Amino acid sequence: MAAETAADRAEGPDGDQEGSYGRRFARQLGLGTRGGMALVGLWLLALALAARQAAAVLRLPPDERLVDLLAWIGDNGVLRVRDSLYDGETPFTGTPLAGFVLKPLTRAAEQGLGVAWTFGTMLLVAAVGVVAARALPRPVSRRTALFAVPVALSLLALSVPVRNTFHLGQTSILPVLLVLVGWLMKGEGRQAGGALIGVAAALQPAVLLFAPLLWLTGRRPAALAAAGTFALCTLGTWVAMPDDSYAYWIHHIAGVGLGDPADATANQSLHGALLRAGLRGPFEAVLLVVLVAAVGWLALRRAVRYARDGQLLLAAAVAGCAAVAVSPTAWQHQQLWVLLAVVGRVGRRSGDRLVWPVFVVLVMSLDGDALVPKVSALTALGDNAVLLAALLAACAMPFLTRDSPYWDSPERSGLLSRPNLMLELLLIRVGYWAYSWVRGHAPDSRHLAEGHGDQILAVERFLHIDMEHALNHLAVRTGWLRDFSDFYYTTFHFLVPITLLGFLYARRPGRYREARTALSFATLLALIGFWLYPLAPPRLMPGLGYVDTAHGPQDPNNPDFGALTELSNQYAAMPSLHVGWSLWCAVVVWKLTRNHWLRALGALYPSLTCFVVMATANHYLLDAAGGVLVVAAGFGIQRVIQNRRPDAKPAAPASGGEVSGAASDPSPPGRPSSADRTEPARRD
Repeated sequence: MAAETAADRAEGPDGDQEGSYGRRFARQLGLGTRGGMALVGLWLLALALAARQAAAVLRLPPDERLVDLLAWIGDNGVLRVRDSLYDGETPFTGTPLAGFVLKPLTRAAEQGLGVAWTFGTMLLVAAVGVVAARALPRPVSRRTALFAVPVALSLLALSVPVRNTFHLGQTSILPVLLVLVGWLMKGEGRQAGGALIGVAAALQPAVLLFAPLLWLTGRRPAALAAAGTFALCTLGTWVAMPDDSYAYWIHHIAGVGLGDPADATANQSLHGALLRAGLRGPFEAVLLVVLVAAVGWLALRRAVRYARDGQLLLAAAVAGCAAVAVSPTAWQHQQLWVLLAVVGRVGRRSGDRLVWPVFVVLVMSLDGDALVPKVSALTALGDNAVLLAALLAACAMPFLTRDSPYWDSPERSGLLSRPNLMLELLLIRVGYWAYSWVRGHAPDSRHLAEGHGDQILAVERFLHIDMEHALNHLAVRTGWLRDFSDFYYTTFHFLVPITLLGFLYARRPGRYREARTALSFATLLALIGFWLYPLAPPRLMPGLGYVDTAHGPQDPNNPDFGALTELSNQYAAMPSLHVGWSLWCAVVVWKLTRNHWLRALGALYPSLTCFVVMATANHYLLDAAGGVLVVAAGFGIQRVIQNRRPDAKPAAPASGGEVSGAASDPSPPGRPSSADRTEPARRD
């Protein structure tokens, strides 16, 4: 302590004092300097995401924000007029109790309700994040407790249910908060907690599934309170609004058929999935009842198990995911329960622990198209991604219990171990989606891109390396060379890197980690280049005589010129990823083998690619140089990351075979003995 005080005094006045105060603050929280900076960064991220979400709503014109709420409480909204809530062009989709509660707000609709509603929703989301973070199973380290709240708030702000709730002005956050608070109440407050769950069920009937969960976990007074409160609220609104209550509970069978068509992809319930599969009529109804019963039974059993294990938040998430699946309609703003399932721990290895949380976060933050390739056979997976995650959480995922030996001490996944295949495929798919999105949304001003093209050509002429025109016309005059270049350009760009990655994953997992990381950073740097420096390739430079050999004539004067404009941004040319990825392949092959012929073939690949991209008029020579730079930077970043890891080890030698999982474990302390050769040391 005295040393710390002396070090603080040595910092000196003025600017250094701020850093000293920050270090003292981090030490008081039990964090190092980096930990304190990370905590501050997470809080800033959470605040920025919340501010961005509020701004996204409030910057819209008043008649375009909170569209559902405005349709209900506007001048002609169903909450203003005296007719039924469930008639008209925009019928109310909530329960009669929700309509009864919202009716008093109609007078405030013209007095800044949009602002009040937005910030009120933000407070509810923050409350859900804080409650969920505080409900993590004990014991929780101080570091985890400090980081849990900003992480939870950030994930909530990024999730589709929260974004949808902000945009539509829905009330679906409130039932989730009421259920969480009621479920987590202890001691004498349990009966009041049951009442909160009953109120939530009166607002969103599917969460009534928590009443049997309370009963099965031994909280029978709370279960009776939940059921009684639900019945009291429902009967009370029936007395106050008999016609509307009849229309909702009887005519529409608990709201089925209200709002958008039930077979819309936004409805991620079993009923919606069956309708999208083409099932109708009595068969669909019978099958739905069977599935609902099976999912409810399995989910309740699993929720009881995790509740008795002390994982109350996970138990609530399991039951909530079941409520999403069995509800007749589960629109995007009602799917927040799936995100809460991220707290479940799955897997024996430390590397496997990331698969489930990454999958859940991606499913709840992105559209199905981002998770699944655009292949007809996989369309159903993308359309039902949230339902799939809900069913996995409710019925299938083998979440660890706290008495598992792997709960706090998973088997280590070292640098030489093989990464989890599902996680790799998921990240590759999402990475490719992000790559395509950035390419498609990068600045594509023709004037700017052609101006940059003139700059590139001017530099090349100054350096006497402007060879693109000569190579392009050589290919045009030579039929076999033109055909070869076109085939090469459209075939090898993805085929060779994917094949090489597959080989590395299967035979050289240590090298795979290095190569994948380097390729990822190189591609990220290239995307930054696409965004900052849109560049017209030679084939799109008007009046210079270049010929697009691969895709046919292009008409820049037509806003939809050429067949490729529907696929990607044609001005994403600097740097050339064709050359960059081919160079990455050459480097990997060079590291993999000592065979001179294979190394020569690997070195030939980027050289030939460089010739082809210029012969087809798709890139300049300086684009190729840019590709070389981003790949070199990618390998440099990968090396820095590897050297900073405490368990960094050299990759497997080129002549070695598959590396066993034990190779990634640290050596036991002490001097090695002959016994170490026959039996590895056991780790407790």
